[in-house]
Amino acid sequence: MTHDTRHRAAAGRRDGSPATSPGGADPGYQAGRPGHGSAPALISVCLGFFVIQLDVTIVNVALPAIQREVGGSLSGLQWVIDAYTLALASIMLTAGSAADRVGAPRVFLLGLTAFAAGSAACAAAPALGVLIAARAVQGLGASALLPCSLALLVHQFPDPRARAHALGVWGGMGSLGVALGPVLGGVLVALAGWRSIFLVNVPICALTVFLLRRHVTESPRNPERHADLTGTALGIVSLAGFTGAFITAGQRGWLTPVTGALLAVGAAGAVLFVLAERRQDSPMLPLALFRSREFSGATGVGVLFNLCLYGALICLSLFLQQSLHESVLATGLLLLPMSVVVGVGSLASGRLTGRFGPRPPMIAGLILAAAGAALLATAGTATPLALLVGGSVLLGMVSLAMPAMTAAVVGAAEPGHAGVASGVLNAARQSGGALGVALLGSMLASPGHGLSLHAPLTVAAAGYLIAVALAWITVRPSR
Repeated sequence: MTHDTRHRAAAGRRDGSPATSPGGADPGYQAGRPGHGSAPALISVCLGFFVIQLDVTIVNVALPAIQREVGGSLSGLQWVIDAYTLALASIMLTAGSAADRVGAPRVFLLGLTAFAAGSAACAAAPALGVLIAARAVQGLGASALLPCSLALLVHQFPDPRARAHALGVWGGMGSLGVALGPVLGGVLVALAGWRSIFLVNVPICALTVFLLRRHVTESPRNPERHADLTGTALGIVSLAGFTGAFITAGQRGWLTPVTGALLAVGAAGAVLFVLAERRQDSPMLPLALFRSREFSGATGVGVLFNLCLYGALICLSLFLQQSLHESVLATGLLLLPMSVVVGVGSLASGRLTGRFGPRPPMIAGLILAAAGAALLATAGTATPLALLVGGSVLLGMVSLAMPAMTAAVVGAAEPGHAGVASGVLNAARQSGGALGVALLGSMLASPGHGLSLHAPLTVAAAGYLIAVALAWITVRPSR
């Protein structure tokens, strides 16, 4: 055995996977060794992640235009956002298990197809209800892409340092998609109408499919994993109950019977979900993962990361257009500096994580985001736009935390569980995003004063400070 061959075999063992897929390679993919690590392979994985993250926020600036054409109240507009994130979060753990079972490239390809079809349906939607349903189809497709993208990166880059840098690029693309959404959405809505924000996804998906089939190697498979339909159903019930309760509370109040009933459904679903997962032979959420303090802490940070960021973004977009009466294009341009900072912060986080470990960039990003949210919480209709831009830039520095917390989760998981571990993290993050849009959005309307950032952004600042404490306590100082 040559030195190079021994090195590759060792790299495969470090990743917890054999050098070749035990299930055999799909003829449509290269059956290469782990650590293929080519730039086109990285681009294909990152493009898939970029487009689904883009769709989380690109709709935000288009909501007033959608409302003018197809109608709907503030709660209906919140469901346009949350139908996507709810479906994305609810099915992600099942998709992560499927990636481990049949191979990440296959599930990734299936997700791209569903996402492109849902995007086309959104662009053609004649009414708000149809749009919400099509957004759910998009979310189902996205639920397959998120865990598979991480599983593919782990397989392609088994060396920890190279993986940290790849995760930096991956996180940068995802964070850039989240922050670029309002900018690109503003431009597209101004030039071609709100339907164009969905049509733009189709060619990106086509390019990703082309690169995926040419450059991404087949991943290892674990055919013993089985679908956990009970867990999936209970997870959907729980998350839908809580999301519906938060949205309803914003319209009817927290003490109404409907809000109370939805909260009860969410809580009951959560309890039954945990009980069911304990009894499953092959659960979608292996509770043993949470025995790791670092895994649990980084996952909790992920919930707060998205809850505060997604909720703040929808509030900021609506405030700029409906309270300050900025145009959709101006709103996008005002958020452009944040978009730039998000991309730079994520790329820097990959390098910082590779050198210092995940805790320093996590804490730095969360502290800066807390400061930005606190600054935005002071804004009113007479506030200078410079303060809003400055606050949003500080908020965007939270991107320092995303690749770092991903590295913490992947590093804390046992070998061979990359798919399900990444699924847990991203399901937690997207669940936080859905709840954030519902919770912070419900606080946006101030009785008698129109839309106000005071309450929702104060909650966002507090959430980020809690995340700082959680990261400090649970994540190891260095690798």
